Amino acid sequence: MSRFDGYFLRQLLILFGFFTLVLVGVFWITRSVSLFDRVISGGQSALVFLEFTALTLPTLIRTVMPMAVFAAAVYATNRLSRESELTVMLATGSSPWRLARAVFLFGLVAGLMMATISVFLRPASVEQLEQRQAEVAGDVTAQLLNEGEFLHPLPGVTVYIGSIDLDGTLHEVFVSDRRDQQSPVSYSSKTAYLVNNGLGVHLVMVDGIALRQDQQGRTLSSTLFEDASYDISALTHTNNMTDRSLEAIPTLELLQNRETIISSEGFTEGELIDELHQRFSWIAICIAVAMAGYATLMLGSFSRFGLWPQIFGAFTILVLLEGVRGFVSPVVVDDPDMWMLLYLPAIIGILISCLFLLIAGRPLVPALPRRTGTTLSEA
Repeated sequence: MSRFDGYFLRQLLILFGFFTLVLVGVFWITRSVSLFDRVISGGQSALVFLEFTALTLPTLIRTVMPMAVFAAAVYATNRLSRESELTVMLATGSSPWRLARAVFLFGLVAGLMMATISVFLRPASVEQLEQRQAEVAGDVTAQLLNEGEFLHPLPGVTVYIGSIDLDGTLHEVFVSDRRDQQSPVSYSSKTAYLVNNGLGVHLVMVDGIALRQDQQGRTLSSTLFEDASYDISALTHTNNMTDRSLEAIPTLELLQNRETIISSEGFTEGELIDELHQRFSWIAICIAVAMAGYATLMLGSFSRFGLWPQIFGAFTILVLLEGVRGFVSPVVVDDPDMWMLLYLPAIIGILISCLFLLIAGRPLVPALPRRTGTTLSEA
């Protein structure tokens, strides 16, 4: 590797890190607002929010990394062209193909990072996130123990708790169960306790009243009680820990045990094939967008006003590749034998890059030969 290649590669990596941080920050702020509201309103602590945020980072980084790779390639190429460094290298005999070595190596480095995230880290993080979400959803304390709020853990069920002592005693408890429309019932008590007997979670209410409405007889009956038990196990939303999404299945399992997954978890072969090759296609797309961004800008010549037409063209190519990616995925789900289509965006990007580099190295309009000067007078 020459000194210029090393210099170009360092510029690309620095800009890649910068754009990745910026894009991750922007997307993280956008998503964290709703996540924070959902977690905190569910009675969880800020540590749970930070844990959930950390588990979503691999998915977020995988989403923004191709954009960061593309932005780094375009920005670095434009800056070197604007500062005449690429012009000097081309004038000394280096071809656009020769200068593309640093960009291709940059794409490989980004592809290795993407391989680590897409193939290993993201499935593990999604699996852990789903397990933690199931645990949080099954935490009755987080769902019901919110002071001064009317909560609706299930359709037709309303729970209100006035205050909670440090020892766990509940005060001013109200429970309305309208799931049976013919005979809705409401409970209210001065104090209550949560009891887990191993078979389920019960709300034991002390010194209260139960109101039951008979819709057919249009009567309301009231019952005073010293203590009453109300089963709230159904309100905890416990999830089946065996149910997992496609994104949570480890890559090695997708490679070796697809038939077992199809029979036990109900996924189709097309869905598994699509998910498997999507993880590897993200690696190839990093190389493709890096080369496409560089090659498109190499079509322009030096200008003090920059290479804005070429930059716009490179952005158009990026949008085109993203559109192709969204188009081929449903085709592979319907027909798993068409899995090669998932690599079509990367192939198109690399072919466009090779075409543009060929044009940049050998312009379609050759320079006109200089005309020799004419003699003004004859001897």
